[in-house]
Amino acid sequence: MEKENNKQQVVESVSISAEAEAENEPLIEDEMERSKVGIMRALCDRQDPSTKEVDDLMIRRFLRARDMDIEKASALFLKYLAWKKTVLPKGHIPESEIANDLSHHKVCMQGHDKKGRPILVIVGNRHNPSKGNPEEFKRFVVYALEKICARMPRGEEKFRAIVDLQGWGYSNCDIRGYLAALSTLQDCYPERLDKLYFVRAPYIFMTAWKVIYPFVDTNTKKKIVFVENKKLTPTLLEDIDEAQLPDIYGGKMPLTPIQDSH
Repeated sequence: MEKENNKQQVVESVSISAEAEAENEPLIEDEMERSKVGIMRALCDRQDPSTKEVDDLMIRRFLRARDMDIEKASALFLKYLAWKKTVLPKGHIPESEIANDLSHHKVCMQGHDKKGRPILVIVGNRHNPSKGNPEEFKRFVVYALEKICARMPRGEEKFRAIVDLQGWGYSNCDIRGYLAALSTLQDCYPERLDKLYFVRAPYIFMTAWKVIYPFVDTNTKKKIVFVENKKLTPTLLEDIDEAQLPDIYGGKMPLTPIQDSH
């Protein structure tokens, strides 16, 4: 009898999911993905009713992050829902809680690539862990990810990031902070990153990168590109129009600190 009830819940969830897509969301065209989204929604909803508050595209992102394995994706998703209640009880990070990190203008947001994905620029030499607080930095990372996701046009799920390491030195090195940011991106915002360009990276950064690299999951590794200095502007122009490319890379868009971008 319980099996029958479970089956009924799944069928109802798939049906509701399809209706929601038709009315409010871009349709998930792939039949297998649509089916797995419905099953995962039903399973997760039984453990955490706040599952109802998220759209099908979010559930699909968690599935894709775990190679469409419903059990693994559900575990990651339920962990995310619990995390969100703790870290984002108001639904956002107040700027007053991250004033120090914001004041350094270490993350900028402006422009979009040729497919309409918003662009984040992270300025590595403006981060100095000795002058900050690890917990504030974690909140700052969530603030930045929430803001870039909110900037995405309807139907777009991803963003691009440029990590500029010009002038980066040991005083900027923050392995714990980097790993915390990576964990937040991979576990709480899966399949949001489209591509990450490391630019103007000094040789000494590679010592830090060797420590970080083993913690980068397979899907994320495929999205990371180290760009040679001599190919910097042409490489970025392949994906970003000159009018949308930051001026420091040969484009026409001025860098805008994330808190000032609308």
